[in-house]
Amino acid sequence: MRNSVDEHRQQSPETVSCMILTVSDTRTFETDESGRWMKTALEEAGYRVVKHIIVKDDYNAIRELIYEASSNPEIEALLLTGGTGISNRDSTYEAVSSLIDKELKGFGEIFRFLSYEEIGPSAILSRAIGGTVGNTAVFSMPGSPGAVRLALEKILVPELRHVVREIHRHR
Repeated sequence: MRNSVDEHRQQSPETVSCMILTVSDTRTFETDESGRWMKTALEEAGYRVVKHIIVKDDYNAIRELIYEASSNPEIEALLLTGGTGISNRDSTYEAVSSLIDKELKGFGEIFRFLSYEEIGPSAILSRAIGGTVGNTAVFSMPGSPGAVRLALEKILVPELRHVVREIHRHR
């Protein structure tokens, strides 16, 4: 007997159009290892990356790009990396959380749990967050390559199609 999660996954879209937003005051496309790795991992898993942008860690600039992505029907999922720490300059969490319509608390919880298994108690410093902004799935994770790999391999690559299916259900 098949369970409902398996059925939902079978009914999920074959691909999802994604935008990658790297938040960093210092990264360029040449030095953005996390963003490049994310793009490669998504494409290898059958997702489409339609945009990849690097933005300074600036609350208003990040909010504007989230709003633009959520207003663009070509973008079904926005994946942010960087700016999730607790330094004075880190503002990604605040920008994302200020726009989220429906938070997917499980993303941050599971990410921190999996991080704890890898890096120990410093996982509490992660402010990974996920949810929806309008009809767009939004997931924000730390900027380290290890954090991006963890989030993509263990959570987002296997589940992003299902998330998008649920967002578009009953529309």
